[in-house]
Amino acid sequence: GDLGSYLQKKGRLSPSKALRFALDIARHVLCARNVLMDNGGQLKVSGFGLLRLTQISPDKAKLAHPDYYVDPSNVYAAPELYKNLVFDRSVDSYSFGVILYEMIEGVVPFHPKPPEEILKLMCLEEKRPPIKTKSKTYPPELKELIEECWHTEAVVRPTFSEIIVRLNKIDANCSKQGWWKDAFKLPWYASITNFHSHPTFSDSTFEFIFGLLEK
Repeated sequence: GDLGSYLQKKGRLSPSKALRFALDIARHVLCARNVLMDNGGQLKVSGFGLLRLTQISPDKAKLAHPDYYVDPSNVYAAPELYKNLVFDRSVDSYSFGVILYEMIEGVVPFHPKPPEEILKLMCLEEKRPPIKTKSKTYPPELKELIEECWHTEAVVRPTFSEIIVRLNKIDANCSKQGWWKDAFKLPWYASITNFHSHPTFSDSTFEFIFGLLEK
């Protein structure tokens, strides 16, 4: 199925899964509604269709038929597309920021407002929702990346090459500082503890398992 349906079912993702998904998306350069998930939990980007553009310059374009191609309920659309302005590749960075927010918060921005109202808030009124997830749960660098990606000024948004470098750096820092271990210690311990009543598990076995987890 698609990533949107998965998030509706699962809600907020764990930090490590959100980061893995973000890297999958960034490496393929996304179109928010076209991110699909296979049975192995890997994200794929489906076809974009035939989008007719009017080229303004080598790196800038404009929609040839905006009324036909722009979905008024697409909350991932950048302000430039929504207003039918000249745009560049940074519109994908904007969409990426919205999806990264959705993975961290478990809902789209300004949920449960209807998509049309969300678009007006973000594209016309230039408002952004607060990130409610506690800083102890997610690395602050991810929140900073979201804020830059969905910035109203296109020049502020990082390229996908920059995004990938930053995501890899966040992953390396979190692994080095033991962030992922702390984030998942309780679920792992709870899962293992449920087996304590099983007759085939001895105390020495549990000491060995908990020793591995601590490492």
